[in-house]
Amino acid sequence: MTAAPVRVLLAEDQSMVREALAALLGLEPDVEVVAQVARGDEVLAAARSHDVNVALLDIEMPGKTGIEAARELHQALPALKIVVLTTFGRPGYLRGAMEAGASAFLVKDAPAAQLADAVRRVLAGERVIDPTLAAAALADGANPLTGREREVLRAAADGATNAELAAGMHLSQGTVRNHLSTAIQKLAARNRAEAVRIAREKGWL
Repeated sequence: MTAAPVRVLLAEDQSMVREALAALLGLEPDVEVVAQVARGDEVLAAARSHDVNVALLDIEMPGKTGIEAARELHQALPALKIVVLTTFGRPGYLRGAMEAGASAFLVKDAPAAQLADAVRRVLAGERVIDPTLAAAALADGANPLTGREREVLRAAADGATNAELAAGMHLSQGTVRNHLSTAIQKLAARNRAEAVRIAREKGWL
């Protein structure tokens, strides 16, 4: 008796990339793409309504990032396996994805056969990580920023003043200044703009 195909959810905001991935995975005899979404905040509902086994999530999506969607999926449907795909080889993304409950982390331009193999392997209980990204993540070490420092840096990325940040985050201006100063120091940056750039490049925001 033939085993039922693996039911896959594909979450990717670029329609051409999503359709290409779906078509390539559809060529695999034991894999079936049963749901596609373009937003991170549509992932959980789609996974529930289509009874999927594996979710393939792009990192950068509107609504929720792939890491946020992975965390939500892992909490609501712990048996579901999660594969995070990225165009950006940022080590911090790998750590974030694993902490959110992902079983695999691959670059988006990996061959389709490798992606299908990763889907099978996570279902078998394995972890699959792009070796180049794994090495870079080890070299970079853990994210040095606290949750609140990340929050303040993200808010500061749009160029808001300390007073605007303080009002928006319900903090005092002194507290905002301290968080920014500490983040800048930890990242060995010259100013907040450079701190934002460094943190983004490493996938720490």
